[in-house]
Amino acid sequence: MLFSSIPFLFYFLPLVLICYFILPFRLKNGVLLLFSLVFYFYGEPVYTLLMLGSTLSAYIHGLLIDKYRGTKLQKVFLWSSVSISLLALGFFKYADFFIGNINELTGSNIPLLKLALPIGISFYTFQTLSYTIDVYRGDATPQRSYVRLATYVTLFPQLIAGPIVRYTTVEEELSKRQHSFENFAEGIRRFAVGLGKKVLLADVLGAMAQALHASPDPSVAGFWLYAAAASLQLYFDFSGYSDMAIGLGRIFGFHFLENFNYPFISKSVAEFWRRWHISLGSWFRDYVYIPLGGNRVSTAKWLRNILFVWFLTGFWHGADWTFIIWGLYFAAFLVLEKFWYNRVFIHLPKVFSHLYVTLVILVSFVIFSANGVGGMIADLKGMFFLDGLPLWTGATGYYLRSYSAPLIFGLLGATPLVKMAVERLREMGKCGLVVDLLEPVFLVAILLIATAYFVDGSFSPFLYFRF
Repeated sequence: MLFSSIPFLFYFLPLVLICYFILPFRLKNGVLLLFSLVFYFYGEPVYTLLMLGSTLSAYIHGLLIDKYRGTKLQKVFLWSSVSISLLALGFFKYADFFIGNINELTGSNIPLLKLALPIGISFYTFQTLSYTIDVYRGDATPQRSYVRLATYVTLFPQLIAGPIVRYTTVEEELSKRQHSFENFAEGIRRFAVGLGKKVLLADVLGAMAQALHASPDPSVAGFWLYAAAASLQLYFDFSGYSDMAIGLGRIFGFHFLENFNYPFISKSVAEFWRRWHISLGSWFRDYVYIPLGGNRVSTAKWLRNILFVWFLTGFWHGADWTFIIWGLYFAAFLVLEKFWYNRVFIHLPKVFSHLYVTLVILVSFVIFSANGVGGMIADLKGMFFLDGLPLWTGATGYYLRSYSAPLIFGLLGATPLVKMAVERLREMGKCGLVVDLLEPVFLVAILLIATAYFVDGSFSPFLYFRF
C-alpha cells in the first residue's frame, strides 16, 4: 500500500486514527501492530510471516543475550541473531545476483531462483540488527513484550522505505508517549509537505528524466539535464517519504529522527553524506565503521574500512554491480577529500566547492539510476562527449521548456531558501499572521491536487520500495 494512494489516504489512515484514538493507551500498540500487519499484508501476504519471524528471532535473541550477559554465550547469541538476519536478507535479496555472477564466470547454468524481493526487508533487517547489537552493548534494555518489539519493527509509517528507526530512539515511547493536538497538527503538516514533495515534484521530475533519457534526439546537455532531474527526483521521492513517515510517527506520539538536511547545499562529499539518508549513514558508521576502528587506525586499515563500508552501502541499495560501483565511487572521493581537503578544498571559494560537489553528485545518481553496467557506461559517455553527440538539440530545448517550472521549483525546494523565507515572514507581525492563516489552505490544496493525480493515475511508487 502506498502513502500516495486513495486507499491509504481515504480508507486505511482514517480507520487507523479512529481505532487508535478511541482506545485506551494499553491497547494502542496492539492497534498499531494489527494495522501495520494489514498494511504490509496488503502488498506482501506471504512475506508478512518472514517479517514476523525476523522480529521473533530478534526478540528471543535479545532476551538470551541479556540472560547470559557476561558469559561466552552472550556473544554466541549475538552472532546467531546477526547471522539469521543477514542470511535471510542475503537469500531473498542477493541469491540471484550471486548465481548470475557464478554462471557468468564459470559458464555454468545454475537456474535463478527468481524470488520476489520482500518489500522493506533491507530496512527492517537493519532495525532488528541494531536492536540485538544495542542490547549486547548495553545501550538498550531487552524488550520483554513481543507486541512492543513487533510494533517497533512493523510500525507502518517507516516499515517499507525507512527511515531506519533505531530501537533506542523509540524505546521509551513504546511504553509511554504523549499525544497532543500540537503533535497531531505538526504530524499532519509534515505528512502533507512530504506528499507534495512526492506527487508534485518527484513524480513530475521523474517524467522529465524519463523523457530526456528516452529522447530520440539526444545531446550532451540533455544527459546533464537528465542527471539533474533524476537526482532531484530521487531526493524529493525519498525525503518526501521520510517527511510522511516522520509526520505519521508524530501523530501517533513517536519522534523519529530527521533523515535529510538539504544535502545539495554541501561543500564536500563528506558533508553531503552527513545530510543525505542520515539514518543509513549513521547506521553504517555506528555498527560497521567504528567497530572496525574508524579513522583511529593506520592509513592502510582506514582505507580498508572506507572501502568495506562503502562497498556495503552500495550493495545494500540493490543486487547489481551499478550499486557497488556507486558506493565505491563515493569511497574514492571521501579518500580524496581525506588527504586533500585541508590542502586544497578548504581554500577554494564556496562557489567552487558547491560546483565540485554538484558535479560529483550528478554523476553519482546517473550511476545509481543506470540500467545495468552497460547502461551506466552509455549514460556516462553521453555526458562527457564520448558518444559523438551534439551539445544541444531541439528535443533538449523542448523538454527544458516543458519542464522548466518543476525544475525551478525543485532546485529551490532542494535548498533552505523557502524555509528561511517562511520563517522570516513569521517574524514580521502581520505577515506572520497571514502565513499562519494561509498554511492550512496550502496543505489542503496539496491534498486536493495530489488526489487529482491519484484519480488520473499520474503517480508512481516510491523508488526506495525496491530496496
